Amino acid sequence: MTRLKQNDVIMIPTALEEYNAELVRITGCSLREIAAHAAGKGASEASTLKPRVAVIPMTCGQGIIEGFVESVASIICFLGFDAVITKSRDAGGLAEAVQNGSEILFMADDDRFVAINLRTGKVSDNGDATGKGYVSGLFHMCDGLESKNVLVFGAGPVGSSAALALKRFGAEVSIYDIDLSASRLLSKKLMNQGYAIKVETDLNEALGSHNILVDACPSADFIMPQHISEDTMIAAPGIPLGVQAAGLAKLSNQLLHDPLQIGVATMIFDVLECSP
Repeated sequence: MTRLKQNDVIMIPTALEEYNAELVRITGCSLREIAAHAAGKGASEASTLKPRVAVIPMTCGQGIIEGFVESVASIICFLGFDAVITKSRDAGGLAEAVQNGSEILFMADDDRFVAINLRTGKVSDNGDATGKGYVSGLFHMCDGLESKNVLVFGAGPVGSSAALALKRFGAEVSIYDIDLSASRLLSKKLMNQGYAIKVETDLNEALGSHNILVDACPSADFIMPQHISEDTMIAAPGIPLGVQAAGLAKLSNQLLHDPLQIGVATMIFDVLECSP
């Protein structure tokens, strides 16, 4: 997963109301509604569920990002669930969470960020959740995606998840990755699941022929002002943002981007045990 920085997350807990209002303005849906839709669950159906959620600080690898666990817990609480940050870290935090009766655990290291439902064994990976969460937001921004041409940048976990979610919504999907072999591997993987996607090899040509974009790569400033029109819609889970600063003014209601919120929200809905 992309390693966030302190500045990416430190303000999240105090800005969630404002963020949610902006999300409603852009998509017509709240964070809760987008996440529930991405996970295939009803927002109202899950409103009666009150699982005990523990967020466990992890020190392995490069260590804890200041403000990260606090931001994750604040997002979960904002959605109406109860979340606590364990006092202990690592294995001690895991033991503490289980002993305190937590049903859902959130934890992240340098390689994975996961939510785990201890009751059902369901695991949600942030890469997968983020990809389909952003596609859910894009679905509402575009009033549906059936037969619409969408270009995905990045064939990693987030881009792969986004491509699959787009195909399930009936979109025509193209993929561009600086590593052509990664694009081809994703194309083959989706073909094995019955979904065909187009592999793009020329960045400028791909940008010039698509108005709906999913930026799921770690590159900055590759989407330039000339690539943005009044019809452009961008869902951008990638950190850093791929849109050049000069192009941002052209995207007032056409850009969906945050460092953590949609991914975390989709993770909690992913692992909720709802009635069939």
